[in-house]
Amino acid sequence: MASRELPQNDPRAAYLAQRAEIDAAIARVLEGGRYILGSESAAFESEFAAAMGCRHGIGVGNGTDALVLALRALGIGPGKAVATVAHTAVATVAAIEMVGAEPLLLDIDPASYTMDPAALAQVLAAPPARLPPIAAIVPVHLYGQPADLAALAALAARYRVPLIEDCAQAHGARFEGRPAGSFGVMATFSFYPTKNLGALGDGGMVTTSDDALAAELRALREYGWRERRYVSERAGVNSRLDELQAAILRVKLARLEADNARRIAIADRYDAELAGLAATAPRRDPRRRHVFHQYVLRSAGRDALRSALAAAGIGTNIHYPVPVHLQPAYLGRIATAPSGLAATEAAAGEVLSLPMYPQLGDDEVDRVIAAVRAAVPRG
Repeated sequence: MASRELPQNDPRAAYLAQRAEIDAAIARVLEGGRYILGSESAAFESEFAAAMGCRHGIGVGNGTDALVLALRALGIGPGKAVATVAHTAVATVAAIEMVGAEPLLLDIDPASYTMDPAALAQVLAAPPARLPPIAAIVPVHLYGQPADLAALAALAARYRVPLIEDCAQAHGARFEGRPAGSFGVMATFSFYPTKNLGALGDGGMVTTSDDALAAELRALREYGWRERRYVSERAGVNSRLDELQAAILRVKLARLEADNARRIAIADRYDAELAGLAATAPRRDPRRRHVFHQYVLRSAGRDALRSALAAAGIGTNIHYPVPVHLQPAYLGRIATAPSGLAATEAAAGEVLSLPMYPQLGDDEVDRVIAAVRAAVPRG
């Protein structure tokens, strides 16, 4: 009997694992009659913010909106630049352009795939010519691993440039014991269904411990309303986390730590059983708690490995195949660091995401390991 196709990610399995509780939460909302910014949203905002080490959570429509609103809350728009990375989901860069600011793309540390502090230090000390002032720094905590927050936060403080953490892939990650998302002036999260904490649709959150920023974000997400409904004190947007998704996410939040522990256990198995192969496992930095949104193997023979795994019925993905600055929409028109993006471009040709989700069974992990070992020679 042929083995079933094994997906790289499986949000349906996450639903089925908590089906009774999720269905009950949905029914509670449907019967309650309040479907936008009600008690479920308020409770989830409070619970999630506390879990991420912040005082305030502001639920929004999706992760891209979260970053857009965080930038707007700081007054960042035309005539400003924002330093981030090219090795990321394009949403990070799209959000910067959505507020009218100019992205400045920096290279990554090739071991962690996150923003290289040396590249940031260089552009803060000597900003590139013909670029507006750098008004924010947006490191991406990629694949579930925080960037080097000690170095980046120190640079942000030294040059008085706000740090906004992009935590779309890092729910529950930590740096030196502190939650990722608690180091910057704000942090942004996505609840896309495949995330470590995923909704059954779109959703996002901005977290902060700054009371004034929280008030500004709450106004911006709902047309700029403050004291009076239907009266806009400034131009805002409509981006609200609805009650159904908030109720679902409350159920899932209670299990986030256990799910992350399972992801880490799967990663431990991969690390141990794939050691010695001609492929590089994710870096483990003792200062950082990596929660493995993705388990990313690196191989010079990436495409052949992916084909071999597909033939064995094992799904993989590439996060990300083309750096943002080389994608057709951005090619030749977006600023990059003077030192170049060599590490970013090299990674794009070699990274491969193996199956990774908490419901992955031990026998399925064994199957992935066997297929990789059959396809990759020993190093």
